[in-house]
Amino acid sequence: MHDIQLHDLHVLLIEPSDTQKKIILKHLEANLVTSVSTVSTIAEAQDYLAKDLPDLVISALHLSDGSSIDLVTYIKADERLATISYMLISSETRLEKLEEFKQAGVVAILPKPFDEIHLKRALNATLQMINQDEIELDSFDVVSVRVLVVDDSMMARNHIVRVLNGMGLTKIKQAENGSQALTMIKDEAFDLVVTDYNMPEMDGRELSEFIRFNTETSHIPIIMVTSESQDSPHMSNIQQTGVNALCDKPFEPAEVKHMLQALLAD
Repeated sequence: MHDIQLHDLHVLLIEPSDTQKKIILKHLEANLVTSVSTVSTIAEAQDYLAKDLPDLVISALHLSDGSSIDLVTYIKADERLATISYMLISSETRLEKLEEFKQAGVVAILPKPFDEIHLKRALNATLQMINQDEIELDSFDVVSVRVLVVDDSMMARNHIVRVLNGMGLTKIKQAENGSQALTMIKDEAFDLVVTDYNMPEMDGRELSEFIRFNTETSHIPIIMVTSESQDSPHMSNIQQTGVNALCDKPFEPAEVKHMLQALLAD
């Protein structure tokens, strides 16, 4: 089976503004994406998804019948639709509004207006999600790598697991917070921990400190996934806890692949 390319992508565009619709279609065409269906509301999108499965949904934030987070949640909760990638295009800058999309596992969040390079990166991330690309490791058989994914958002966990599955990692267990993860780590062995930063009960920093400063677990590589800015006060000192790598939400396959190859090389 050949990998699909940009010209193979089928996109569902949800945009109420005819002007914005034309702008986005022009940008997509410039990137060789020409198979695009367009609708204007959540209801129309749901009707479309009942009949057809696009590779990617691109949507504005505010629609006449609700917020597109409602549609993201609808898609991620349906097993038939859950593998569809979702891209948000919005002029919204409030972090609390964008946070729920990051937690939901969208492939990208683009501003209005967006740069061509940002769209290209998001489209490539979509291809990486679709095309299976098993990583090659010198010291591990990738299918034997035991991974613990820790995040209080089920949708975020599902997205991370999907990315890792696409790289050939299948021995994956999940925990809803650091406290639950800690219990699991005490009871069984893991080769990699991928953890969110902000979680109830025990956050990613506390979990990382336990892993790194406990002699039985100190060898386990840790990837911390966060929607916070890398130069925020919280993140500036996070590597002192022994975190091996920081990864932004949205969780991009290419970036994660490079991290895994580096962390599991020895």
